[in-house]
Amino acid sequence: MQRKDLGIAVIGSGRIGTLRAVMASRHPAVKFLAVSDRDPERARKLAAQTGAQFHSADNLEVISRPEVTAVIVSTIELEHTLPIMQALELGKPVLVEKPLALDLTEADKLIAAVAKAGGDLRVGFSRRYKDRYLLAKEQIVQGRLGRITSAAARVYNSRSQAMQTLKRLPENSSVSGLTYYVDLINWLLEGNPAVEVFARGQGSVLKETGYNTNDVTWAIVTFADGAVVNFGVCYALPQHYPSLGHAARVEVIGTEGVMILDDDHTDQLMYSNVGVPHVYIPDHSVNMVFLGSGTPGDWALGEFQGPVASESRAWLDYLSTGRACVLATPQDARRALEISLAIERSLKTGAAVKLPLAD
Repeated sequence: MQRKDLGIAVIGSGRIGTLRAVMASRHPAVKFLAVSDRDPERARKLAAQTGAQFHSADNLEVISRPEVTAVIVSTIELEHTLPIMQALELGKPVLVEKPLALDLTEADKLIAAVAKAGGDLRVGFSRRYKDRYLLAKEQIVQGRLGRITSAAARVYNSRSQAMQTLKRLPENSSVSGLTYYVDLINWLLEGNPAVEVFARGQGSVLKETGYNTNDVTWAIVTFADGAVVNFGVCYALPQHYPSLGHAARVEVIGTEGVMILDDDHTDQLMYSNVGVPHVYIPDHSVNMVFLGSGTPGDWALGEFQGPVASESRAWLDYLSTGRACVLATPQDARRALEISLAIERSLKTGAAVKLPLAD
């Protein structure tokens, strides 16, 4: 297996952009690293932290560098499209954070651009690279569950995390926090498209803060072969709830077996008078913590461990060696987006929503 040298541009030097840049800087195939951010000082700091050879407040300047062979887009959700299009037009593979887009028109525009350029675009749904879900996928691939007849996926998070998202996306819904698990179930039920969505929600805590979004949403999604899946999300747990990210549970039932995947992290409990910082939220710490509950992963002895680290390495290995990876395609991301939008529509109308969505 012949390894290719890589030059990586990281667009957006925030929390996840920083993690991606750190992972790129430590990958043996990466010989050049450039970072950008609308805040030039933040780009400069990340460049200093990672040893990047170039930094700028101009995304296109970074993407266009001749040394750059691939691009990571870690901007806020509203700003994904332009840097993706710029990279694709220059023939450079792209990894973009989820979601691919905020509406189907924009998603279709990006999918068309990939097809036109013959490009390579992957979307970061990092649950696919959490060990327990990779193992779950293997069991399904090996046929050990038989035909999947039903599943459930629910995720809880704190109102502190909800407020972080709402500050940058005031119109955001708590359903966006479910998107990871919509993609995960789509992946586990690969080849079996969703055909109907029915949802109900309730809002109190988050609406009292001035944002028109539900605290909790539950949805039933029916798939083409009759399989039914229950999705649930709550982003209004108390501010200092011990989980520093997703507290989740996934269950998959088949004709030949069942999998119960407990991802609540209640088995690793610590209390500290010093406090434990949150991976995402600046100046937020908790005294009681479920260790290992950071959604992207956690720092341990100077190394970042967890799904975002594994996903980043897998994508860089794929680019440098051609090794297969399971990162979501744009089509995968569109399917997850469509189900999420259907959940939103069902919440508003109170009726079941058929898929594919009508305009």
